Parts: sequence; structure tokens; C-alpha cells
Amino acid sequence: MTVTETTTWMPGYSLPQRDYVDQEIFDLDIERVFAGSWLLVGSVAELPQPGAVLTWTVGRDSVVVTRDPDGSLHAHHNVCRHRGSRLRPDGGGSERVLVCPYHQWTYGLDGSLRGAPHMGSDLPRDQLGLQPVHLRELAGLLFVCFAQTPPAFDDAVAAIGPQLGPHRLDHTKVAARLHYDVWANWKMLVENNRECYHCRANHPEFCQSNYDLGMSGDARTNTRYETTLAARRASWTAQGLAPIDVSFDAGGSFRVARLPLRDGYLTESLSGGLVAPVLGALDGADVGSLRVISLPNSWSHANADYAMTTRLTPVGPAATGVDVTFLVRDDAVEGTDYDLAELTQVWVATSEQDWLLCEQNHAGVASSGYLPGPLSPITEGSVQAFHAWYARAVSQPRGSASTVGYAESVDPAGVGLVESVGRAGLDGRCGGAVDRGDRHVDAARRQERRSDG
Repeated sequence: MTVTETTTWMPGYSLPQRDYVDQEIFDLDIERVFAGSWLLVGSVAELPQPGAVLTWTVGRDSVVVTRDPDGSLHAHHNVCRHRGSRLRPDGGGSERVLVCPYHQWTYGLDGSLRGAPHMGSDLPRDQLGLQPVHLRELAGLLFVCFAQTPPAFDDAVAAIGPQLGPHRLDHTKVAARLHYDVWANWKMLVENNRECYHCRANHPEFCQSNYDLGMSGDARTNTRYETTLAARRASWTAQGLAPIDVSFDAGGSFRVARLPLRDGYLTESLSGGLVAPVLGALDGADVGSLRVISLPNSWSHANADYAMTTRLTPVGPAATGVDVTFLVRDDAVEGTDYDLAELTQVWVATSEQDWLLCEQNHAGVASSGYLPGPLSPITEGSVQAFHAWYARAVSQPRGSASTVGYAESVDPAGVGLVESVGRAGLDGRCGGAVDRGDRHVDAARRQERRSDG
């Protein structure tokens, strides 16, 4: 089986079944798409103090991000230089040093080897530090790349930095973190994020504050929306927010766009009112909602009062881990300055609705009755563009995926469909937990919670 055969698809249609359910395709996704791209690992709010540690695994690679005693951030492979053991499990924590649990080799938070018991005096310690992983900070968001030579990132910094910077995510803290195990292929979650065709019928909380317009690749509009957008952009420009849409331009894999909220809404809340103190250097609350998307694994919304990040971790052909994190100003006090339920209710509801939709989508695609179906030329242009980006990215050698452009237009001519072979089982539902330090709130029974009112 050649790479060309495994990635052949018909532009304007959903992908062949193999691309969603086949283990070999999934392995290619990990090695060629994820290993070669800049990936959202978290935010600086997740490493607030010297000694903070954040570990994340995707595919066969695992990264440990640390803040050293001087306050500098580092990223290294989560691999001991002795015999290759993992140093830490996934998740955050606080450490003075990193200690390998196997033979107790010890590393500083800068990755340098500090101790290696019973190895003798001739051990070249200066040559046995942890292997580095590329790390970039973008206005408080942290991205890593496992490739030896990472793709360019400066265009993303130039486009996103001036717009996200005023929200000062570097002066926020984690108010809540939710983890979900979603029983669907990662590409389905990206496709779902890349269109709002489904929003009006499935996201009442989201649509209460947001227009279901303004998506990249969505041709729908109306006079009211365009008038509102023009007025808001004039206001945002006067505030120095640099409201310039960049939607996967010039071969990029990112989008940044500040979009207006509906009349009477200052943030993405059910009441329309602010649910936390205004962030950073913002002059006021009339800032709309800034959306940042980075292929292949993240999307974020930055509002006047809080930010929400979503990170995807591909686990298997039919499984994706999702972490949804809420950030508020670092001096905000829960119970005084914000109520956690009110802060999270729009995106808890919207996210869980999406995960259920994606699971139902995957179950149908994995069945014997699936054939690729036509995408809407009006509302799903960004899905088509993602497919074109994906087809090119998965055809590249490891480490060069993100140099492939995200096509804004797709040739409608069919190029043939790959044979539909392979099946993936789908058992159970996705679940999650809200993490607030030492408190956990079960979020697995979201369907029952919604039906109970």
C-alpha cells in the first residue's frame, strides 16, 4: 500500500473510510502530521511558578515542559538518557528536579544531568542532558514541535501576537480544566470545528452569544451581521486591537479572527454580562471574541474576561483525548470575582454537544453503510480546505508536514476514492472531569445533565 493510495480522496466530499478508521493511516497521521507540526501543549498559566512541570504525550513522543528557578521555560523529550525510561506521567505538577523512577538519574529543570548513581567518575555528564524539543511561546500559548527541523512559526507570531497579546494570557491562571475521552477520529473533531453548518441546530448556548456566521470558508452573511462587524472593527481598531483576519494565508496552518458577539453580549456567557474581571491590557469589555485555530490540534477563544483553549491528543483511529482549559486573570478569586459554573457553562455545553456529534459521526463512518458524502459549497469550504491540507501533510516525510499549505480553494475535479476497507469498533461514551486543584466534578453524564434541565 502506497502513501498515495492511503490518502486519495475526492475533493468536495468527506474523506474515505480508511482515513478515519484504519490503524495504518492513524500511524501515518502521528508520524507525518503531528510529529512535523507545531502543536499546542498548553499555556504559560499552566506553569505559573519556578518548578512547574507539564508533561504531554502524543503518539510515541512525550514532552516535559518546565519552568526553571530563573523563570525560563524549557522543553525536553520525556526520556531518561540512561536506558530510555519515561521520567513523568502526563499532566502538571511541581518539581525541584526531574528524577527517573527506574534508576534514579536526576535532571535539572533546564534538562542538565545532575546525578547518576553508581555510574563511575568517567561518565560524561555534560553530554547526557535531556534531548531538547522545540518550544515557542505565542502571547501566552505554548507550542512544541518534535521534528528535528521545525516548520516556520514567525508568521503565526506576527499575525496572532498583536491580537492576542492585549488579553495578557501571561497574567492568567487556570480556573478549570476538563478532560474528555472522545470516541472519534481526531480529523472528525477538526472538521466539526471548521464549520458552523451544525451550530444552529445543536448549540443553543453558543448561538445565544455568537453569530453562526464569520467562519472561514462559510459564504453565508447578512446585512445586520456585516453592519455589526464593520462597526465593531472600527471600535477595536481605535482600541489598538489590530483586528485583521488571517485565515490559513500563504500556506499557513493557523487562523486568527476577532468576531463580534450578538447585541447585548460582552462575552460568551448565557447572561451576556461579564463572568470574570477584564483581562490584561484591554481598555474595556467591547472586544468581541478572538478566535485562534492552529492545525492540527487546537482552537482557542479569548474574550474580554476569560479565555478557553482546546487541545486535541490523537490516541487511536477511534479515540481522541481533549483538554478544555479556562483561564481568568491571575488575581481573580473564585467565589468573589467569578463563579466557576457560570464561567464554564457555555463551553462545557458546547464542547460536550460537539463530542457527542463527533462520536455519532464516527460510529456511522465506521459502519458498512458509509460512503463519502458531498460537502456544502456554501458552509463547508473550510472542511474542504482542511482535507486538502491534510492530504498534502500526510504525504510528507516526518518533520515536514506543516510546510504544506492549507489550500483556500479546492479543485472540484474528483481524483478517485480509496477502497473502503478496515473497521473500527465503537464502545462506550466519552467522559471527562473538571479539575480545580483538589476538587473534581464529574462531567461524564452530560447527556443526562442536559436532559434534566
